[in-house]
Amino acid sequence: MVLLLQNRSPMTAAELAAELEVSERTVARDAVALSAAGVPVYADRGRAGGYRLVGGYRTRLTGLGRSEVEALFLSGVPGALREMGLGDAASAARLKVRAALTPALADAGDGAARRFHLDAPAWWRPPATPALLPSVAEAVWDDRVLAVVYRRRGGAEVERELEPYGLVLKAGVWYLAARPVGADGHRVYRVDRFTAARPQEHRFTRDTAFELPAFWDRRAAEFARSLLRDRVELRLTPAGQARLRHVVDAEAAERALAAAVPADGAAGGEVRVTLAVESQDVAFEQLLVLGAEAEVVGPPGLRARFVAQAGRLAALYGADGAAG
Repeated sequence: MVLLLQNRSPMTAAELAAELEVSERTVARDAVALSAAGVPVYADRGRAGGYRLVGGYRTRLTGLGRSEVEALFLSGVPGALREMGLGDAASAARLKVRAALTPALADAGDGAARRFHLDAPAWWRPPATPALLPSVAEAVWDDRVLAVVYRRRGGAEVERELEPYGLVLKAGVWYLAARPVGADGHRVYRVDRFTAARPQEHRFTRDTAFELPAFWDRRAAEFARSLLRDRVELRLTPAGQARLRHVVDAEAAERALAAAVPADGAAGGEVRVTLAVESQDVAFEQLLVLGAEAEVVGPPGLRARFVAQAGRLAALYGADGAAG
């Protein structure tokens, strides 16, 4: 109740009861108990009344600083904290929280650490921390305008002033969601392509409607769709249908299978689908995994590559499959 009133004061008895899943009578009793314990809860009567905290009262964990509190909320990703330069702040925050815990909860932090760990980078690719990540993270935390030099895909470098809204770690790669100063809309930048990044003294006014998770989900979906620029026609066995989503883009596979039609002369549940792919080269590498469970019907050039590959495999293994 105290935390709710601290963040949303005033609140009516009905609002508190709904949030806490108790009766309004319980709310009234708890308010009296809090007041008796020295917490200044005050009840305003009347139609516009409600419960509020008097005198700016706030609960505190003694000694916690802003950077430590911020780091605490990311304490489940220790590797990411270290890369952003917040490892020491996170350690200090954990020590202070541990000191404030009751004896019954003293081992709670260790228990969680033994049971959960996030390993963000992809397999077989050692993570490379961008040298400028701590500077970028500093600007994100402080809402400071960030002056950068950004290397585009072709190698050309451009200078920009950005309003840095948030950082995202995706498969071991750091991305910055930012709005260029004077421009509309937010964009995504790879942090490892910054060749310079300097937080400025002046701050920007953050758009309170911006939500980083929702923005990232939209951009990630748009990016994935933008890559799927080509189409291939497939004939799939039931086994091929089951495995398709595991070898190509899962969403593209789901869309293709949802629109599947029975294959001509199909026997045993075979279907024909149109699959969105990044390119014929990528499709060739991906669909090879399905072997005889997927037949490429078109386009003709891709089908010809599979015919040639099948011929090479037949020549390599021979009619009886014996080593020789």
